[in-house]
Amino acid sequence: MQRLFGQVRCGGDAGGIGGRVAVAIAVACALVGVTPDRSSAQSGGFAITSVSARAGLVTGGDVLLRIAVPGGVGVGGVRVTLNGTDVTSMFRRDDANHALVGLVTGLAPGSNTVSVWSGPSNGAAGAELTVVNHPIVGPVFSGPHEVPFICETEQFELQSGETLGAALDANCSIARRVDYYYRSTDGGDLKPLPAMTPSDMADVTVSGGATVPYIVRIETGTINRAIYQIAILHDPGQDADPDFATPPSGWNGSLLYTFGGGCEPGWYRQGASTAGVDDDAHLVRGYAVASASLDVGGNNCYNDALSAETMMMVKEHFIETYGEPLYTVGWGTSGGSIQQQLIAQNYPGLLDGLILGRSFADGQFASSTTSGEARILAHYFDERAAVEYTDEQKRQIAGFGNLATLDNLARLRAPRFAANEECPDVLPAAQRYDPATNPEGARCNLWDHTVHVYGRDPATGFARRPLDNVGVQYGLAVLESGDIATEQFLDLNEKIGGFDIDGNLVAERMVADPAATDAAYRTGRVNGGGVATVPILDYRTYYDDLPRGDVHLRFQSFATRARMEAANGHSDNLVMLHHDRRYGAFSTTSPVLREGLDQLGEWLTALATDASSDTPETTLRRTKPAGLVDACWTSDEVPTKIVERLAYQSGRCDEIYPAFSYPRGVAGSPIAGDIIKCQLKPVDPADYGVSFTAEEMARLRAIFPEGVCDWSKPGVGQQPLAGTWLSFGGDEH
Repeated sequence: MQRLFGQVRCGGDAGGIGGRVAVAIAVACALVGVTPDRSSAQSGGFAITSVSARAGLVTGGDVLLRIAVPGGVGVGGVRVTLNGTDVTSMFRRDDANHALVGLVTGLAPGSNTVSVWSGPSNGAAGAELTVVNHPIVGPVFSGPHEVPFICETEQFELQSGETLGAALDANCSIARRVDYYYRSTDGGDLKPLPAMTPSDMADVTVSGGATVPYIVRIETGTINRAIYQIAILHDPGQDADPDFATPPSGWNGSLLYTFGGGCEPGWYRQGASTAGVDDDAHLVRGYAVASASLDVGGNNCYNDALSAETMMMVKEHFIETYGEPLYTVGWGTSGGSIQQQLIAQNYPGLLDGLILGRSFADGQFASSTTSGEARILAHYFDERAAVEYTDEQKRQIAGFGNLATLDNLARLRAPRFAANEECPDVLPAAQRYDPATNPEGARCNLWDHTVHVYGRDPATGFARRPLDNVGVQYGLAVLESGDIATEQFLDLNEKIGGFDIDGNLVAERMVADPAATDAAYRTGRVNGGGVATVPILDYRTYYDDLPRGDVHLRFQSFATRARMEAANGHSDNLVMLHHDRRYGAFSTTSPVLREGLDQLGEWLTALATDASSDTPETTLRRTKPAGLVDACWTSDEVPTKIVERLAYQSGRCDEIYPAFSYPRGVAGSPIAGDIIKCQLKPVDPADYGVSFTAEEMARLRAIFPEGVCDWSKPGVGQQPLAGTWLSFGGDEH
């Protein structure tokens, strides 16, 4: 279901955004522009539509076009030119829709003009569409290529165990290849398809009732410097070679795109894995499955513009090769959930539905702030505290259900804040940043990995950061409950400190760069919750009680819901299904997840085929399957399903799977957790449920000379998304 969206020009007035796009944030508007939608053109009764990509964002030298022909004009008499050269022969008749469809190849770099008219000459009325072609190696809108960049084609394993070999150029390219595999009646991994039909080949009945041999065509190549794979059921002995008009008989007509989790060490690398394209549960349902190495968080940590750009280019290639999918659904857990949510918000039309596992609202703030504050709290308890705390007091101050989570986040998750703590092994040491020996080296952290979004601080040359804890009263709720003393509260907030520009722990609190804060909101690095009509399935396995601690905490689901309800007045497109860990973190061995996939597919099919004139919200609610509702399952040997609207720290499901808090939540932040820098108010003794001595109050005011957080107000610089399909720079034409 290829959707086209009108957009706003940077600095323009269209769409009601007006001059906000032109407000200087030091990184925009010269850097950040909004890509206008020029994906269709109409004139003289003709309509030219770019099917495979937005017309301004075409890649690789080709584009799939659909030309609607006026009712009084014969399809056979229509002529099409590309930059003045006749390309009519590239089109096929679609008599059922009185149209032409064709894959136009040979696009020149930059702008191209496609013209259409009827008759033997150019005298009849027609239409023109400008198509802008970008290199298949990118970039398009994510910003200039990150350097250095390490190729990993020699480490990438195909399903056969063979590797791709050395890259062909500096952009880590390989020759595109197609391999065939089959699934045995014994199950297990795919096997290479031999020349003769194997006796153990399984059959599969896909959605729609077709029974086909379980033969999988897997295409592997490189796009946007990423390694991609596309898998689809296709019998080369029976089916024609696939193209946009001749899909394989085993395809159900829809695309499932997988996103991989992780974060550090996801920078300066191509990646040697995708998020997987050969899951049996996906293929037996007839889905085509696609993924790419730069859509894996462990290869590309929270640069969702690069993730979206890569997905866009792979999907474009898919449409040109196999046809336009009825819908495209995302699939991924943890960092894979982050990518889906931000792509849906910032680059609408790429994903029609989301299936999230162990979700976070976003990566650079919702996920990472909790990890960063865990590190500064752990450092305080271990190194700076002048008073004693029990383990239970430490747990309550952190807000987590398990004290081990504090240590887990501080050690395993917080390296993403540091400049050189978690660089990938493939990046040579000589290329890495060192403040003394290599100050110009590659900095391995979130902010420098997305420097094209935030811009550079002219004082340091490093990426600006939206990190702030000025006014945050750590442990406030624990103080007011009487579980810590005023001396403990004061010592904690006096010595909590923060991170310096290199991610080192320092005594001073962090002050956000105003330009970076502005950019985080305006460009969608913070999930604003505005996705209101894209169906979302949140499948969460419970990790809050894991003995070793874990970052995948249940409160994150409710942060997303709170943001959606604040932005849209509802979260009717969000369904939560929460379970224990018996089926692993996010596995199709779970019958709950498989059923959710089927129900979401039913919902997306109904949306894609709905011909009513209802509003999107009305259509969303009307087409939603009756059985797809919030629920949790007990952890008994035979789980019992409990149907109730899942809410933060409320209901029967919360009794089974308690949702705890996080450091800022204990400090007073609302559950939405979307305030980067809080507005401040004066310290007022009346605001506390405990009494301070005059000396303690003087000390508290000295700790917070500018005031403390007023969580009842929006954050400093908090504002709506400036627009979708933003560009942070690309190739120049």
